[in-house]
Amino acid sequence: MLVFVFSLFSFLSNGVSEIPKEILCADSVKRPARTKVVMDSTGKFLTLNRIFIIGNSVTRDRIILRELTYKTGDILYSSDLQGVLEVDKKKLINTRLFNTVELRILEIEDNRFDLLIDVNERWYTFPSIIFQLADRNFNEWWQNYNHDFSRVNYGVKLYQYNMRGRNETLRFAAQLGFQRRFSLNYRFPYIDKNQKQGLVIDLDFSDTKNLAYRTEDHKLVYLEADNIQKSSQAGGVTYTYRKSFYESHALRVDYRRSKVSERVIDSNANYFGSEAQQQQYLSASYGFTSDHRDYVGYPLKGHFFNVGINQYGFSSNADLNKTELSGSFSWYIPLKYNFNLSNLTGAYWSTPNKLPYSNYGALGYRGQILHGYEVYVIEGPAYAINKTTFKKQIFSRQYHWSGMPIDQFRHIPIAIYLKTYFDIGYVKNYPNYTYGARLTNKFIYSGGAGIDLVSSYDMVFRFEYSFNAEGDHGFFFNVKKEF
Repeated sequence: MLVFVFSLFSFLSNGVSEIPKEILCADSVKRPARTKVVMDSTGKFLTLNRIFIIGNSVTRDRIILRELTYKTGDILYSSDLQGVLEVDKKKLINTRLFNTVELRILEIEDNRFDLLIDVNERWYTFPSIIFQLADRNFNEWWQNYNHDFSRVNYGVKLYQYNMRGRNETLRFAAQLGFQRRFSLNYRFPYIDKNQKQGLVIDLDFSDTKNLAYRTEDHKLVYLEADNIQKSSQAGGVTYTYRKSFYESHALRVDYRRSKVSERVIDSNANYFGSEAQQQQYLSASYGFTSDHRDYVGYPLKGHFFNVGINQYGFSSNADLNKTELSGSFSWYIPLKYNFNLSNLTGAYWSTPNKLPYSNYGALGYRGQILHGYEVYVIEGPAYAINKTTFKKQIFSRQYHWSGMPIDQFRHIPIAIYLKTYFDIGYVKNYPNYTYGARLTNKFIYSGGAGIDLVSSYDMVFRFEYSFNAEGDHGFFFNVKKEF
């Protein structure tokens, strides 16, 4: 990924080059040099006659056709046609299978029309070297742990997207360093003929000599040793159901078993509760998602809603009994002159209040982090947050790098946004919990300004300067979108 980023900036001085010549694609339909489009101004009913798909050398036709609002033989009103094509284009982009998508009407004749879908596929195989920080984010590593390079993970990772051309995903990681971990994940988005039901299978094995065993003033304290301090094994199966284009359901069952050393229990007897060295439990969860964002990699229009319930342990004798409820709603509003407004509201609640330390709920994980509080972990059984960002696009350009030998990397969009933001939150404290109580049971808030750099393959680099209610301020660097 780093090689790609450096290469990206090295070619920009060459500017935009010509589009490649015609190519032959999977269905042997030649890409037309010119497309004849007949606009209809009278308004009438039209029948979708044929659909041609080109550019999909890997992706199966049915994966693309599944995202379309209409199929061959369907009838729609001519004045609705352009709007439908725009919506379907966004749905195809949001599969994250393609760099670009074009939907063009070939010809309207005798109240019938043909549709051409022209896609440029992404690169789907990403073998890479793991060299990443073991901490929650760059800022925590830089400020709390003095940018110590011994706190890094290294190894190899393989991402194989669009397996068998069916949008299946294989993820494998072999990681050493600060934390040793081996994981395998396989995602089947569709296992039925109607392409509504899916399955995800994953396995995870990890052990570490460096363990966060307690919290002190909202910062994690690590126990470091020459031998293994914690080992974990986990496996899970997720059943997914996507009835419509925008709504999906997920039902998951997990099993996890963990064990820690005597030294951990000597340092924190409540790590697993009651001086226990081992914890194992079965868990089940349900989640619902309604996603109406224009582009999931960096949304500027639409809304997103998700809600979930998790149950850990199913009997009074289980090592862990915990119930969680969580949800969030975000909306994105485009304004005039390339301005945009976005807002997220999120909430979390759990019971009981008395839990082992390793199972505390916390603001600062799972992507729920307030600006300016990146270096803190704020623990509690419940919290609520609201985040608002106001931004303006100051640069946007599509580059075509003709010198790149790999076609999937030739298309490179670059966009830059100048932004300001304000966040507010509230975390309820655990009863009699004093190790991290300075930021709980009161409103916390922050604000600041920054720049987002957005490019291909969902890359977002955020450069921000934030102020928080505690009087802290400074520069923060983050990768991936805010929300």
